[in-house]
Amino acid sequence: MSPIDHFAHGGLTPVLAYAMSSLGCMLGLLLSSRARLAEGRESAYWLIGAAVAVGGTGIWTMHFIAMMGFSVAGTVIQYDVPLTAASALLAIVVVGAGLFLAHHGRQRTAFLLSGGVLAGVGVAGMHYLGMAAMRMSAHVSYDPVTVALSVLIAVAAATAALWFAGRVTGALKIGAAALLMGVAVSGMHYTGMLGMSVEPHHTPGPVGGTPGIDFLLPLLVGITVVTVGLLLAVMLSPSERELRHEQEYLTRAAGPHPRDGEGAPDVDYFGTPRG
Repeated sequence: MSPIDHFAHGGLTPVLAYAMSSLGCMLGLLLSSRARLAEGRESAYWLIGAAVAVGGTGIWTMHFIAMMGFSVAGTVIQYDVPLTAASALLAIVVVGAGLFLAHHGRQRTAFLLSGGVLAGVGVAGMHYLGMAAMRMSAHVSYDPVTVALSVLIAVAAATAALWFAGRVTGALKIGAAALLMGVAVSGMHYTGMLGMSVEPHHTPGPVGGTPGIDFLLPLLVGITVVTVGLLLAVMLSPSERELRHEQEYLTRAAGPHPRDGEGAPDVDYFGTPRG
């Protein structure tokens, strides 16, 4: 019998991990839609925010929420803090690079595919770097075929995410895309975990690192609160283009003979074009 238990807390951790992944991806898609309406430096800022949302929340946070439900019989599990932090940075950087490639080459499939491969391989690297950050009194090994499959899933998921980020508009479509992205990210994570084998040492020794409950849990709770707050703020706040069109509309409406609908805002509160 395998000493591994991926669901030590039942269905709580996979459900929370999926929900967090979907929320992070939704925020990232909303920020990407703002980037499409902006230009220059403003567009870059929105894309950086999208990279943090998708890479930091949608992927990295999902991974470690899921890991809160991971246990191995016969050993405690602790984490190397620098490696864990490096895995978060890697996720944000590779997703950001993919977003910039896809954004600046929106009309070229090669840019989308290149960004998808870069982001996908990077996300898979984040997963296995995060796994390498675990410290336990056991020998860990991976099945090469399952690892390769998890990388392919990551590349496919990243390519789809970049396609969504460059084209999806409207609240319902963004929400549906985020739910699909959550499935893909979670699928990649648990596929990679299925390829993991753990053999506890016969004589357990001291385990280095820091308990996840001490630094990961407070961090994950904080990220969750910030993500939900930002998501609500972006959903409820108009973009600069909306404000500009609204001002033009009010100026024309104050004139002697405004025509019906002239100058009305042409984007919704999600920063995406109407119609």
